[in-house]
Amino acid sequence: MADATRWVPFWPQTSATSGDSVNTLFIAELVLCAAILALVFGLVWVFCIRYRRGNPISRSGAAAKSWVVEIAWTGGTLFTFLLLFVWGADMYVWLYKPAAADLELYVVAKQWMWKVEHPGGQREIDTLHVPLGKTVRLVLASQDVIHSFFIPAFRLKHDVVPGTLETLWFRPAETGRFALLCAEFCGTQHAHMGGQVVVMEPAAYAGWLADQGVSQSLAQQGEGLFRQYGCSGCHGARSTVPAPPLAGLYGRLVHLSDGSAVRADERYIRNSILLPNKEVVAGYPPVMPSYAGQLGEDAIMKLIAYIKSLKPVEANQGSGR
Repeated sequence: MADATRWVPFWPQTSATSGDSVNTLFIAELVLCAAILALVFGLVWVFCIRYRRGNPISRSGAAAKSWVVEIAWTGGTLFTFLLLFVWGADMYVWLYKPAAADLELYVVAKQWMWKVEHPGGQREIDTLHVPLGKTVRLVLASQDVIHSFFIPAFRLKHDVVPGTLETLWFRPAETGRFALLCAEFCGTQHAHMGGQVVVMEPAAYAGWLADQGVSQSLAQQGEGLFRQYGCSGCHGARSTVPAPPLAGLYGRLVHLSDGSAVRADERYIRNSILLPNKEVVAGYPPVMPSYAGQLGEDAIMKLIAYIKSLKPVEANQGSGR
Protein backbone atom coordinates (compact mmCIF):
# COMPACT_ATOMS: atom_id res chain seq x y z
CA MET A 1 0.00 0.00 0.00
CA ALA A 2 2.97 2.30 0.55
CA ASP A 3 3.53 2.73 -3.20
CA ALA A 4 -0.19 3.22 -3.82
CA THR A 5 -0.54 6.00 -1.25
CA ARG A 6 2.79 7.72 -1.77
CA TRP A 7 1.39 9.97 -4.49
CA VAL A 8 -1.97 10.67 -2.82
CA PRO A 9 -2.07 14.34 -1.77
CA PHE A 10 -2.13 14.94 2.00
CA TRP A 11 -1.84 11.20 2.76
CA PRO A 12 0.63 10.75 5.67
CA GLN A 13 3.67 8.73 4.68
CA THR A 14 5.07 5.85 6.71
CA SER A 15 8.18 3.72 6.47
CA ALA A 16 6.82 0.31 7.47
CA THR A 17 4.12 -1.95 6.07
CA SER A 18 2.18 -1.94 9.34
CA GLY A 19 2.18 1.86 9.31
CA ASP A 20 0.04 2.01 6.15
CA SER A 21 -2.66 -0.07 7.85
CA VAL A 22 -2.59 2.16 10.93
CA ASN A 23 -2.80 5.26 8.72
CA THR A 24 -5.81 3.90 6.86
CA LEU A 25 -7.68 3.07 10.07
CA PHE A 26 -6.87 6.44 11.63
CA ILE A 27 -7.99 8.35 8.52
CA ALA A 28 -11.21 6.31 8.33
CA GLU A 29 -12.01 7.20 11.96
CA LEU A 30 -11.10 10.84 11.35
CA VAL A 31 -13.33 11.07 8.26
CA LEU A 32 -16.23 9.40 10.06
CA CYS A 33 -15.95 11.69 13.09
CA ALA A 34 -15.68 14.74 10.82
CA ALA A 35 -18.77 13.63 8.87
CA ILE A 36 -20.79 13.16 12.08
CA LEU A 37 -19.59 16.50 13.41
CA ALA A 38 -20.53 18.23 10.15
CA LEU A 39 -23.94 16.55 10.14
CA VAL A 40 -24.74 17.48 13.76
CA PHE A 41 -23.65 21.10 13.42
CA GLY A 42 -25.26 21.33 9.99
CA LEU A 43 -28.60 20.19 11.39
CA VAL A 44 -28.25 22.63 14.29
CA TRP A 45 -27.83 25.50 11.84
CA VAL A 46 -30.67 24.27 9.63
CA PHE A 47 -33.05 23.99 12.57
CA CYS A 48 -31.97 27.32 14.00
CA ILE A 49 -32.75 29.05 10.69
CA ARG A 50 -35.77 26.99 9.63
CA TYR A 51 -37.55 27.04 12.99
CA ARG A 52 -36.48 30.46 14.20
CA ARG A 53 -38.97 32.64 16.00
CA GLY A 54 -41.22 34.44 13.60
CA ASN A 55 -40.81 31.97 10.73
CA PRO A 56 -44.35 30.85 9.70
CA ILE A 57 -43.23 27.33 8.68
CA SER A 58 -45.43 24.52 9.99
CA ARG A 59 -44.14 22.69 13.06
CA SER A 60 -46.82 19.99 13.20
CA GLY A 61 -45.85 16.32 12.84
CA ALA A 62 -42.23 16.72 13.92
CA ALA A 63 -42.71 14.96 17.28
CA ALA A 64 -44.55 12.03 15.71
CA LYS A 65 -41.59 11.19 13.45
CA SER A 66 -38.79 11.91 15.92
CA TRP A 67 -38.56 8.33 17.22
CA VAL A 68 -37.94 7.02 13.70
CA VAL A 69 -35.10 9.48 13.23
CA GLU A 70 -33.67 8.68 16.68
CA ILE A 71 -33.63 4.92 16.05
CA ALA A 72 -32.15 5.29 12.57
CA TRP A 73 -29.50 7.74 13.79
CA THR A 74 -28.52 5.67 16.86
CA GLY A 75 -28.57 2.35 15.02
CA GLY A 76 -26.60 3.68 12.06
CA THR A 77 -23.82 5.27 14.10
CA LEU A 78 -23.63 2.25 16.42
CA PHE A 79 -23.23 -0.12 13.49
CA THR A 80 -20.59 2.09 11.86
CA PHE A 81 -18.50 2.40 15.00
CA LEU A 82 -18.80 -1.33 15.65
CA LEU A 83 -17.32 -1.89 12.21
CA LEU A 84 -14.41 0.37 13.15
CA PHE A 85 -14.02 -1.53 16.41
CA VAL A 86 -13.85 -4.88 14.62
CA TRP A 87 -11.40 -3.41 12.10
CA GLY A 88 -9.18 -2.05 14.89
CA ALA A 89 -9.36 -5.27 16.95
CA ASP A 90 -8.40 -7.35 13.92
CA MET A 91 -5.46 -5.03 13.26
CA TYR A 92 -4.37 -5.26 16.91
CA VAL A 93 -4.30 -9.06 16.75
CA TRP A 94 -2.39 -8.86 13.45
CA LEU A 95 0.19 -6.48 14.91
CA TYR A 96 0.88 -8.51 18.05
CA LYS A 97 0.66 -12.03 16.61
CA PRO A 98 3.02 -11.91 13.61
CA ALA A 99 4.04 -14.67 11.27
CA ALA A 100 7.50 -16.22 11.43
CA ALA A 101 10.13 -13.49 11.53
CA ASP A 102 13.22 -13.21 9.35
CA LEU A 103 15.15 -11.62 12.21
CA GLU A 104 14.65 -11.64 15.97
CA LEU A 105 16.22 -8.98 18.19
CA TYR A 106 16.28 -8.55 21.96
CA VAL A 107 15.72 -5.09 23.43
CA VAL A 108 16.19 -4.14 27.09
CA ALA A 109 14.89 -0.74 28.25
CA LYS A 110 16.79 0.90 31.09
CA GLN A 111 16.89 4.41 32.48
CA TRP A 112 17.61 6.01 30.11
CA MET A 113 18.64 3.91 27.12
CA TRP A 114 17.62 1.15 24.73
CA LYS A 115 20.02 -1.81 24.71
CA VAL A 116 19.74 -3.98 21.60
CA GLU A 117 21.26 -7.43 21.09
CA HIS A 118 21.39 -9.28 17.77
CA PRO A 119 21.37 -13.10 17.42
CA GLY A 120 25.01 -13.03 16.33
CA GLY A 121 26.04 -11.30 19.56
CA GLN A 122 26.26 -7.76 18.15
CA ARG A 123 25.21 -5.12 20.68
CA GLU A 124 23.94 -1.57 20.29
CA ILE A 125 22.78 1.23 22.56
CA ASP A 126 20.08 3.63 21.36
CA THR A 127 20.50 2.40 17.79
CA LEU A 128 18.70 -0.41 15.99
CA HIS A 129 20.11 -1.65 12.68
CA VAL A 130 17.69 -3.73 10.60
CA PRO A 131 17.52 -4.96 6.97
CA LEU A 132 15.05 -3.55 4.46
CA GLY A 133 11.99 -5.64 3.59
CA LYS A 134 12.52 -8.25 6.32
CA THR A 135 10.08 -9.05 9.11
CA VAL A 136 11.78 -8.06 12.37
CA ARG A 137 10.49 -9.43 15.67
CA LEU A 138 11.46 -7.67 18.89
CA VAL A 139 11.48 -9.24 22.34
CA LEU A 140 11.23 -6.35 24.81
CA ALA A 141 12.01 -6.20 28.53
CA SER A 142 12.46 -3.44 31.09
CA GLN A 143 15.19 -3.42 33.72
CA ASP A 144 13.56 -0.84 35.98
CA VAL A 145 10.36 1.13 35.24
CA ILE A 146 7.66 1.23 32.57
CA HIS A 147 8.95 2.43 29.21
CA SER A 148 7.22 2.67 25.83
CA PHE A 149 9.00 1.64 22.64
CA PHE A 150 7.93 4.12 19.95
CA ILE A 151 8.95 4.48 16.30
CA PRO A 152 6.75 7.30 14.93
CA ALA A 153 7.66 6.70 11.27
CA PHE A 154 6.47 3.08 11.59
CA ARG A 155 3.29 4.02 13.53
CA LEU A 156 4.52 1.57 16.15
CA LYS A 157 4.32 1.89 19.94
CA HIS A 158 4.25 -0.67 22.72
CA ASP A 159 4.68 -0.44 26.48
CA VAL A 160 7.63 -2.27 28.05
CA VAL A 161 6.61 -3.33 31.55
CA PRO A 162 9.01 -4.56 34.27
CA GLY A 163 8.59 -8.21 35.16
CA THR A 164 7.21 -9.21 31.75
CA LEU A 165 8.36 -9.80 28.20
CA GLU A 166 6.61 -8.05 25.33
CA THR A 167 6.88 -8.85 21.63
CA LEU A 168 6.51 -6.56 18.65
CA TRP A 169 7.19 -6.78 14.94
CA PHE A 170 7.61 -4.58 11.90
CA ARG A 171 8.72 -4.78 8.27
CA PRO A 172 10.66 -1.70 7.06
CA ALA A 173 9.54 -0.38 3.69
CA GLU A 174 12.35 2.06 2.95
CA THR A 175 15.95 2.69 3.93
CA GLY A 176 16.96 5.58 6.14
CA ARG A 177 17.26 6.69 9.75
CA PHE A 178 14.11 6.97 11.85
CA ALA A 179 13.57 8.28 15.38
CA LEU A 180 13.30 5.80 18.25
CA LEU A 181 11.65 7.29 21.35
CA CYS A 182 10.33 6.41 24.77
CA ALA A 183 6.69 7.48 24.94
CA GLU A 184 6.19 6.81 28.67
CA PHE A 185 7.50 9.16 31.35
CA CYS A 186 10.28 7.14 32.98
CA GLY A 187 12.19 9.58 35.14
CA THR A 188 14.12 12.82 35.11
CA GLN A 189 16.00 12.04 31.88
CA HIS A 190 12.97 10.70 30.01
CA ALA A 191 13.19 13.39 27.32
CA HIS A 192 16.72 12.25 26.47
CA MET A 193 15.83 8.56 26.11
CA GLY A 194 15.92 8.40 22.34
CA GLY A 195 17.80 6.85 19.50
CA GLN A 196 17.36 5.83 15.90
CA VAL A 197 16.37 2.90 13.76
CA VAL A 198 18.74 2.45 10.81
CA VAL A 199 17.18 0.57 7.90
CA MET A 200 19.77 -0.79 5.48
CA GLU A 201 19.81 -2.83 2.30
CA PRO A 202 20.22 -6.53 3.20
CA ALA A 203 23.76 -6.66 1.77
CA ALA A 204 24.79 -3.54 3.70
CA TYR A 205 23.21 -4.94 6.86
CA ALA A 206 25.16 -8.20 6.48
CA GLY A 207 28.33 -6.16 6.08
CA TRP A 208 27.53 -4.13 9.18
CA LEU A 209 27.06 -7.34 11.21
CA ALA A 210 30.40 -8.69 9.99
CA ASP A 211 32.21 -5.47 10.93
CA GLN A 212 31.19 -5.63 14.60
CA GLY A 213 33.94 -8.12 15.49
CA VAL A 214 31.84 -10.34 17.76
CA SER A 215 33.33 -13.67 18.82
CA GLN A 216 30.26 -15.31 20.39
CA SER A 217 26.63 -15.40 19.35
CA LEU A 218 23.89 -14.52 21.82
CA ALA A 219 23.07 -18.22 22.25
CA GLN A 220 26.72 -19.04 22.96
CA GLN A 221 26.85 -16.31 25.59
CA GLY A 222 23.71 -17.81 27.09
CA GLU A 223 25.34 -21.23 27.16
CA GLY A 224 28.19 -19.76 29.20
CA LEU A 225 25.70 -18.35 31.72
CA PHE A 226 23.85 -21.68 31.71
CA ARG A 227 27.00 -23.39 32.97
CA GLN A 228 28.15 -20.52 35.19
CA TYR A 229 24.96 -20.55 37.24
CA GLY A 230 24.84 -24.33 37.52
CA CYS A 231 21.82 -24.87 35.28
CA SER A 232 23.59 -27.68 33.43
CA GLY A 233 23.87 -29.64 36.66
CA CYS A 234 20.16 -30.44 36.49
CA HIS A 235 19.10 -29.64 32.93
CA GLY A 236 22.22 -30.82 31.11
CA ALA A 237 22.05 -33.75 28.71
CA ARG A 238 24.14 -35.96 31.01
CA SER A 239 22.54 -34.91 34.28
CA THR A 240 21.22 -37.63 36.62
CA VAL A 241 18.97 -35.16 38.47
CA PRO A 242 15.27 -35.56 37.58
CA ALA A 243 14.64 -32.22 35.87
CA PRO A 244 12.60 -31.29 32.80
CA PRO A 245 14.66 -31.53 29.58
CA LEU A 246 15.22 -28.31 27.65
CA ALA A 247 16.06 -29.72 24.21
CA GLY A 248 13.32 -28.69 21.80
CA LEU A 249 11.41 -26.94 24.57
CA TYR A 250 10.71 -23.64 22.81
CA GLY A 251 7.33 -23.58 21.11
CA ARG A 252 6.23 -26.87 22.63
CA LEU A 253 3.10 -27.43 24.71
CA VAL A 254 4.09 -28.06 28.34
CA HIS A 255 1.77 -29.94 30.70
CA LEU A 256 1.77 -28.58 34.25
CA SER A 257 1.23 -30.21 37.62
CA ASP A 258 -2.15 -28.49 38.10
CA GLY A 259 -3.52 -30.18 34.97
CA SER A 260 -3.26 -27.16 32.71
CA ALA A 261 -0.96 -26.68 29.74
CA VAL A 262 1.06 -23.72 28.52
CA ARG A 263 3.03 -22.91 25.40
CA ALA A 264 6.77 -22.62 26.04
CA ASP A 265 7.44 -19.12 24.71
CA GLU A 266 9.83 -16.42 25.96
CA ARG A 267 7.47 -15.49 28.79
CA TYR A 268 7.31 -19.07 30.04
CA ILE A 269 11.09 -19.49 29.95
CA ARG A 270 11.60 -16.21 31.81
CA ASN A 271 9.07 -17.17 34.50
CA SER A 272 10.70 -20.57 34.84
CA ILE A 273 14.01 -18.88 35.67
CA LEU A 274 12.68 -16.22 38.04
CA LEU A 275 9.44 -17.81 39.31
CA PRO A 276 10.05 -21.57 39.04
CA ASN A 277 7.17 -22.55 41.31
CA LYS A 278 4.58 -20.59 39.33
CA GLU A 279 4.24 -23.18 36.55
CA VAL A 280 5.59 -26.54 37.69
CA VAL A 281 5.94 -29.25 35.05
CA ALA A 282 3.84 -32.34 35.58
CA GLY A 283 5.82 -35.26 36.98
CA TYR A 284 8.61 -33.14 38.50
CA PRO A 285 8.99 -31.85 42.08
CA PRO A 286 9.10 -28.04 42.60
CA VAL A 287 12.73 -27.96 43.71
CA MET A 288 14.27 -25.48 41.28
CA PRO A 289 15.62 -22.35 43.05
CA SER A 290 14.69 -18.87 41.88
CA TYR A 291 17.30 -16.70 40.19
CA ALA A 292 15.42 -13.48 40.86
CA GLY A 293 17.88 -10.78 41.90
CA GLN A 294 20.82 -12.74 40.52
CA LEU A 295 20.21 -12.25 36.80
CA GLY A 296 19.55 -9.02 34.97
CA GLU A 297 17.30 -8.76 31.92
CA ASP A 298 20.35 -8.89 29.63
CA ALA A 299 21.43 -12.23 31.09
CA ILE A 300 17.89 -13.62 30.94
CA MET A 301 17.68 -12.70 27.25
CA LYS A 302 20.88 -14.63 26.59
CA LEU A 303 19.62 -17.68 28.47
CA ILE A 304 16.37 -17.54 26.50
CA ALA A 305 18.33 -17.37 23.24
CA TYR A 306 20.37 -20.42 24.29
CA ILE A 307 17.34 -22.48 25.32
CA LYS A 308 15.60 -21.58 22.06
CA SER A 309 18.64 -22.83 20.15
CA LEU A 310 18.48 -26.32 21.68
CA LYS A 311 17.17 -28.78 19.12
CA PRO A 312 14.85 -31.68 20.01
CA VAL A 313 16.50 -34.95 20.97
CA GLU A 314 14.57 -38.01 19.88
CA ALA A 315 15.71 -40.06 22.87
CA ASN A 316 14.44 -37.46 25.30
CA GLN A 317 10.95 -36.26 24.53
CA GLY A 318 9.73 -35.19 27.97
CA SER A 319 8.06 -31.84 28.18
CA GLY A 320 9.35 -29.36 30.67
CA ARG A 321 11.04 -26.27 31.84
